[in-house]
Amino acid sequence: MKNILVPLGLSEKSITVSRLQYAIDLAKELSGTVYAVEVFKELPRSGSLPSVNKTLKEITSSLIEEMLSKLDHKGVDVIALPLEGELLEAIPKFNLENAIDLIVLGPENNTINDPYFLGDTSGSLVKKTEIPILIIPENYTFTPIKKVLMAVKSGNVKKKSALVPIKEILSTFNAEMKLLQVKTVDFLPEDSEFQKDLGEITSSYKSSENATLFQGVLEHLNENNPDMLCVFRRKRGFFAKLWEENTVLKKDFESRIPLLVLRGSD
Repeated sequence: MKNILVPLGLSEKSITVSRLQYAIDLAKELSGTVYAVEVFKELPRSGSLPSVNKTLKEITSSLIEEMLSKLDHKGVDVIALPLEGELLEAIPKFNLENAIDLIVLGPENNTINDPYFLGDTSGSLVKKTEIPILIIPENYTFTPIKKVLMAVKSGNVKKKSALVPIKEILSTFNAEMKLLQVKTVDFLPEDSEFQKDLGEITSSYKSSENATLFQGVLEHLNENNPDMLCVFRRKRGFFAKLWEENTVLKKDFESRIPLLVLRGSD
């Protein structure tokens, strides 16, 4: 994971700075580059407006650089990246040319009275993007990742590149991964078949019967005390609700540790 992208402007400034620092700390371990992204909207091109748009881009770049000046870069290349347009369109467009390996997100608003874990923008990115996403809790400080809990319904991972991010994390940190298979009411016989690559990176396995995958995770989270939770985003997977709505309510799910969302098969 050489290219890590962090969208700005989705949270309060102090939370965004904290999340950027986490991304930088992670990139240092992975020998990666961090792109700090803020979008701006260009004005219609006519007359002298191109120069105005250039100024908007420069202003946006300056605001990003100001935020980056508050961080410890630790020798990591951290690039200020102003992008034109809407975030949900600008990121995929940039990805086509620059091969982003990971997006680092967080709750858009994490006040105690806010009912949402993921707001409309961050939820839409989880739902629609092909890029793996790492969701970081508010003001979470980076620590080496030693234990990962991967929660799945099915061991059948059809997308060939889906496991690449977690493989790199496990290798970089010499971490162990426990696989928790939660058997819900819609569990199918073929769900018991595990992809060879998944079995090779699994240190231990446990199954559980629960009404939902999230309930299974809650039941085993304290027992395993992982540094990271890993799930797949697919129609029968952890974020199935995102196929109906872009937001995720805290009552449905809330993570207090980093959550890695991989793209499984649809």
